[in-house]
Amino acid sequence: MRNPTVPKNCVSVRRPARRAAGGFTLVEALVAMSITVMAASLILLATETSLRTSDDAVDTTIAAGMAQQLIDEIMGQRYRAIGIDPYQYPLGPNSWEQQGKGRERYDDTDDYHGLVARGAKDVWGKPLGEGDDIGGLRHPQFRVPAGYFGKWRQEVEVYYVNESNPSLRLAPNRASNFRAVEVRISREMPDGSLRPLAKLRRVYAYVPPPI
Repeated sequence: MRNPTVPKNCVSVRRPARRAAGGFTLVEALVAMSITVMAASLILLATETSLRTSDDAVDTTIAAGMAQQLIDEIMGQRYRAIGIDPYQYPLGPNSWEQQGKGRERYDDTDDYHGLVARGAKDVWGKPLGEGDDIGGLRHPQFRVPAGYFGKWRQEVEVYYVNESNPSLRLAPNRASNFRAVEVRISREMPDGSLRPLAKLRRVYAYVPPPI
């Protein structure tokens, strides 16, 4: 029986059924995929940053040990060479000492002034981590990978300081009973710049013999 409230000329229109609960439209799927990709990118970025931070921490630790080893080597030498004025100037190795393979001819602290080793080297001039400390190479199984320290740099500076305030560096041509030795370790970056990794400074004194 026809509904009396519906006019005779009115056509009945059936509404489309609602989509089943739990389904996704194309737009919703694309949004979900975009969110997933963004989340994955953030995770990868965080991982890369974490790895880079870990690498930096390893480099800094190695550089600190390298600087300590070099400054211990220097401080183990005489204050001055035998027969040489303790207030000599300028400081630095003589021609005979400079002709060594590395630092094996250095016998007093001022010899190290101006040392610049591109590619960290041991006393005999061998790449650090490859030499056996007597001028040869260690067994291949106990070497660091070839070229590992090729971009590293060791620098040493020795200079006179003020006796009352050792933090003050004296001007050239001035000497005192106190010297400072400064060791710097850095690494060359792909753009050619140097990234400082470690720096150590020690002040030591000359004690004149009793008269």
